[in-house]
Amino acid sequence: MAIIELVSLHGHLVDDGSLDRLDELFTVDVIYDLTDFGQDPLSGVAAIREAAWALGAANPVAHHVTNVVVTAGADGRVQVRSKGLGVKADGSCGSVSYDDTVVRTADGWRISYRRVSPRRTPLGGMTKPC
Repeated sequence: MAIIELVSLHGHLVDDGSLDRLDELFTVDVIYDLTDFGQDPLSGVAAIREAAWALGAANPVAHHVTNVVVTAGADGRVQVRSKGLGVKADGSCGSVSYDDTVVRTADGWRISYRRVSPRRTPLGGMTKPC
């Protein structure tokens, strides 16, 4: 339950503009992988914070996380897959998948790696086999 709450907290903090609290979500050395958006991965909490500030008004006004699936690994790491819906100020929406690696730290569970993948094609681009 703590891991699901961790993943859910992201939307609340970002939507509230509480970017100074991102260390409650991520490890200091987190990798925030945006390669599916044509961008280099961000390294560290400060880089994520700066990227959000740089987006400014282009940030979604609402982040919603759903369909959270948690899988424990033998090495103590936890893999978390979830869906994200972002609502823009103009009412348009976008969908992503989050693939996270979560680790236990002295301060509790934190995301050490996040890959954000856009969802733009129905059925993941698959077509019915002939």
